Order: sequence, then structure tokens, then C-alpha cells
Amino acid sequence: MGTRADDIRKRMAKRKRERERDDRTLPNAEELYGYERLPSYDAGPGDSIHPLFKKEIFLFKILASACLVLIVAIVFRSEGGRTEPVKQFVTKTMETEFQFAAVSDWYEKQFGKPLALLPVKTQETPQENTNDGTQYALPASGRILEDFGDNGQKITIETGKDASVEAMNEGLVTFVGTKDGFGKTIIVQHGDKSETWYGNLSDFEVNVYEYIDAGAKVGKATAVPDGEKGTFYFAIKKGDDFVDPIGVIRFE
Repeated sequence: MGTRADDIRKRMAKRKRERERDDRTLPNAEELYGYERLPSYDAGPGDSIHPLFKKEIFLFKILASACLVLIVAIVFRSEGGRTEPVKQFVTKTMETEFQFAAVSDWYEKQFGKPLALLPVKTQETPQENTNDGTQYALPASGRILEDFGDNGQKITIETGKDASVEAMNEGLVTFVGTKDGFGKTIIVQHGDKSETWYGNLSDFEVNVYEYIDAGAKVGKATAVPDGEKGTFYFAIKKGDDFVDPIGVIRFE
């Protein structure tokens, strides 16, 4: 009797081993359709949450962030000359705009595809070629009231009442707000690192960090006191300097 019971237990153990071996050799969903097996995290007996969300790690991150803020505050409060390079580095880092459009342009040249963070845009607006290869379209029809030489930053364009102001080239909107000397302003950063500024607007029609096409409406010109015409400012900035827009686009 005992021998028969032992044989049954042995056969059951053998079938169990065979089932476990078959389960290990069967492909999962990823492998079945040609993908590699995805890594997973299996919590152990004493682990109830993922390591990234453990309280100890979360508190360490908060403590490290607080220490970093405290160190920067101490550096800026100190009067010694040794901390001056650190102050300049932090100030420059916080004030410099990230070159979203330039990074996207470099990525597309290197890898042949647009960066996934920015949408693909199809160029449909007729444009004019410049000497440096950059293409520009007119922001609005009108006549120039103030030349670049009068202020060294911008030109003033007179147009129709409530006329729409359009982006002269595709790019990323990096600023929507008020600028000294420009009033309500939209700044668009382009792939060649240049910026176009559209100032003295009555309202905005785009949002910050929005990727827009050439010819997209960015705002409306501000009405002049007589109410029959409108004006807006237009500027092109390359690096730290403004350049004369007349040299790259033609106004009627």
C-alpha cells in the first residue's frame, strides 16, 4: 500500500516539474510578436512599493533639493570675490532661454527626423530667400513709420485697423507678455537660433511654448489715436544683437 502511494506522489511531482518547465519555455506576449521581454519589478516579501517611490528616497530628494537652494542662497548673500564665478554661472543659467528650436533643427539634421517633442509642420506660406539661406515672409502689409536706425532695435509698421500680425517664419513661441520699449510682445525662436519680435500688439493669439507655422497669426496691431490705422513693432534678434529687418525682408 505504501509503495503505491509513493508511486502516485512521484508521478504527481514529475507532472508538476514538467508543467513548470513548459511554463518557462512558453513565450510571453512581447516575445510572441517579435519584441524583447520587458523588464518588470516584482516586489519581494518586504517590499510593497517600487524603489523609486520609497519614502526614504523621496525624503532624500527633498533634502538634497533644500540643501541646493540653501547653498545658492548663501552664495548670493556672501560678499567675497571667490563666489562671484558661481553667482555669474547661476544667473546666466536661470536667465538664458533654452534653445528649443535650435535643438530641434540640429536633431533633424543629424537624424533626419523632427524631434518628437515638437510637432511636424508643413511649410505652405510663400517666402523669400535671404543670403544666409533663411526664409522669411512678411508679418503684415503696410508702410514703415520708424526705421531701424532711429532706435537700433525695431521698426514701426503702420497697417490697417485691427490688422492681424503673422509670424514671418515657423518656430517656437518663447515669450508672451510685456517688454520694455515693445509693449505687448510675442517672441518666436527659429531653427537658426534667431528670434523675431512682434511688439505693440493689442492682444495675443498664441501661447508660450507653442510651435507655430510661418504665417500663423500671433496677434493684432494696436489702433492709433485717430482709430483709422494700426501700428506694431517688428524686430529680428540674432544672438545678443538686433539686426535691421529691412536687410532680410521687403516691405511694400
